[in-house]
Amino acid sequence: MDDVTWGALTLTLTLLGGIWTWYAYQRRGLPAALKGAGITLLPLAAYLTRSLKMLTRIVDAVADWATTLVFSPFVWLGVITAGVAVVLFGAGRALEVRRGGTPPAVAPGAKPARGRGKPAIDDDLDEIEALLRKRGIS
Repeated sequence: MDDVTWGALTLTLTLLGGIWTWYAYQRRGLPAALKGAGITLLPLAAYLTRSLKMLTRIVDAVADWATTLVFSPFVWLGVITAGVAVVLFGAGRALEVRRGGTPPAVAPGAKPARGRGKPAIDDDLDEIEALLRKRGIS
């Protein structure tokens, strides 16, 4: 589309928004009219910043992707494959936790948390922790 067409589209949207704003003012008062005026100015702002062309390209790309998604069996096969991958990954993590493996919150190499207290970072802290427990300090 050329610049004149974009201008006509912007003018049409702004005029329709202006009519809607006047209607909102008559029916619901000043707060509704102010909100309507704000929305009415958006197409003009998009035209002046050249964002209107960009927005229409984005809408065209999303619409193209959606029609490809709906009508292409290969895309559906990809969506199903991604879903199976997510389910398998989740099942693997669930089995790992159930069998006493490393829970997801514990980093590899770190000791898992015990019932009470914090996990020991290294052997020195294990010794200190044992001494404190021996003396009744927890």
